[in-house]
Amino acid sequence: MSVDYSKSKLPPFSLLGEPNLSFDTDDSSLDVNPLRGLDRFGPHSSDVFPNFTPNVRLATMGPQSGWAQMRGLVSTLRSHQAPADRKDYVPAFGGFEKVFGVPLVAADKNAHIKWNDELYSTGPDQPPHLQLLNAMREGMDQLSLVRDQFDVLLVHLPEMWRSAFFAEGFNAHDELKALGAASGIPTQVINDRSFSFSYKASLAWRLSIALYVKAGGIPWKLGPLQGVPEHTAYIGLAYSLRSGAEGTKFVTCCSQVFDADGGGMQFVAFEARDPVQETPDIRRNPYLSRSDMRAVMARSLSLYQSRNGGSLPRRLVVHKTTAFKQDEIEGALDATSAISEVECVEINRSSPWRSVWLTENKGSGAPSRPDGYPVPRGTTLVQSGCSALVWVAGNAPDASLERNYYQGKKSIPKPLKIVRHTGSGPLECTALEALALTKMDWNNDALYDPVPVTIRYSQTLAQTIANVPTLPGREYPYRLFM
Repeated sequence: MSVDYSKSKLPPFSLLGEPNLSFDTDDSSLDVNPLRGLDRFGPHSSDVFPNFTPNVRLATMGPQSGWAQMRGLVSTLRSHQAPADRKDYVPAFGGFEKVFGVPLVAADKNAHIKWNDELYSTGPDQPPHLQLLNAMREGMDQLSLVRDQFDVLLVHLPEMWRSAFFAEGFNAHDELKALGAASGIPTQVINDRSFSFSYKASLAWRLSIALYVKAGGIPWKLGPLQGVPEHTAYIGLAYSLRSGAEGTKFVTCCSQVFDADGGGMQFVAFEARDPVQETPDIRRNPYLSRSDMRAVMARSLSLYQSRNGGSLPRRLVVHKTTAFKQDEIEGALDATSAISEVECVEINRSSPWRSVWLTENKGSGAPSRPDGYPVPRGTTLVQSGCSALVWVAGNAPDASLERNYYQGKKSIPKPLKIVRHTGSGPLECTALEALALTKMDWNNDALYDPVPVTIRYSQTLAQTIANVPTLPGREYPYRLFM
């Protein structure tokens, strides 16, 4: 029996270029490495940020015993730090003021809350987590009275209080973020590991970027993406379940709205009105009814319009990690009837695919052999007219300070599977957008995140809402939840 093996061949793959990041308003200062770009050009908002924030003022809240270590940590951020790890990616940190153009200073004395080291002595009849919650709530109330005297609040949660961090229905980190969001106070959690972390340059980069963003700055935005239409906007959706009266289940939707360049990062926390039936499927894949999807998309677009002079995007891309139900697609299209191009894209991390990059063996007639590095980041394999694999993890030599760079340096990377449920056009364009949006996590100093920021940020708020269901369903700046 003869077999035509050519019919079983995989389609040819393509290599997407490493997306540029922009460090100025006219896209003349570009770099693919976010840390190198900050070191070379300074942050994207450097021209305007000092006008409204001449100093980044730090308030503090934590136990008395950690005060000296907190001062030492801030001193680390103010000074030059040579890289000791990831030397092929991390440049030297020149100090907060040199990199970001504004000094890092302590807020006035009224903006510092010192807790008793023996936290439990203030309420021995209460369980530890409630005592910590009360201390955080009282501290936030006190700081709200002097909100004009600081920009970011550092909160030290020491290891000796670990027994108070978690309880049924309680997560100290998420409760703190919810309290801060309610008061409009951006917070930065500091744990004991921050004091002992030996790689000071990496610590300084990571923490300094986060503090700059939480103070209202923009470190970088996406540079121009070849083939991506102008006036494109992105929305990321993530869901969590909550219980209503008599145990009825509702889906809470968290929507993250982005401008075309990845800016304008704001949340919409939406409480669904239509109840859902408790089934294994709803736990694996929570979904919205048509009317609820129409409502959350309308609110998200209203948020976009408020930032863009009332205009709508010409093209809209919606990301979520699970398949779009037909009702969700129809609800999304109902709300976006005035937008000519709408793509509903599933971003799936559970692909079983793996691949190895082969290099030519220069020996005469010898077969190819595996390369010492994985497939290049941006390798894309179109599987069908509506699905593709894109490797967002992989070798990124253009971002390296030396020659090659593989983030993490271990394991064979797996791709994201992209499934487009609505929309048209080249899948390479959809893949390029997902690849670029992995570089927009301002709460990280890494080259890329495992998923696009549309997914990461909306999941962050969904997790917080799941742990703090009392958080009001309204719009929030992302910096309050970083």
